Amino acid sequence: MGTSTIILLIILAVMILTVLFFIAIYNKLIQLRNRFKNAFAQIDVQLKRRYDLIPNLVETAKGYLKHERGTLEAVIKARNDATAAAEKASADPGNSEAIQGLMGAESVLTGTLGRLFALVEAYPDLKANQNMMQLSEELTATENKVSFARQAFNDAVMGYNTAREVFPNVIVANMFAFREAQLFEIKTEEEREAPKVSF
Repeated sequence: MGTSTIILLIILAVMILTVLFFIAIYNKLIQLRNRFKNAFAQIDVQLKRRYDLIPNLVETAKGYLKHERGTLEAVIKARNDATAAAEKASADPGNSEAIQGLMGAESVLTGTLGRLFALVEAYPDLKANQNMMQLSEELTATENKVSFARQAFNDAVMGYNTAREVFPNVIVANMFAFREAQLFEIKTEEEREAPKVSF
């Protein structure tokens, strides 16, 4: 073997190793992106459960809160808006605008639920209603599951964002348009506290 053949083999080996290295980075970014999308799917499951409980809660309260129709309508509207925002975010959890829209809709929903539960406190018969007590327990359990799912999602997003920003991964991330993922953060103080549903 001549010197030129050895040099060509070395160059070829370096090129193959470089390509394999970039393929490994690309595959790792795909894996991390799929992990945060799966984590969002877990949030989505819990949010859908929460959204399904709200109409039952409003229906139970409706008979007792006849003079508070505006609050009940606000809760249903906020629930519908949050459902639409969740569907949009679920379609593309990597879309920062969709996640921010969901955070905003969830903030409004949490505020309107807080007002509903403040009203419920003023109606002892409603507080004592067996159906209302059961729904409130289910909602509390669901709120806890949403919190845990949100934490898992944020952990997965943090891992993905960190992996896509470090060198040399950033080169592959930019070449193949791996966008930064948005954390599912709590923006307002009211949202930091789950609605009080204890009866």
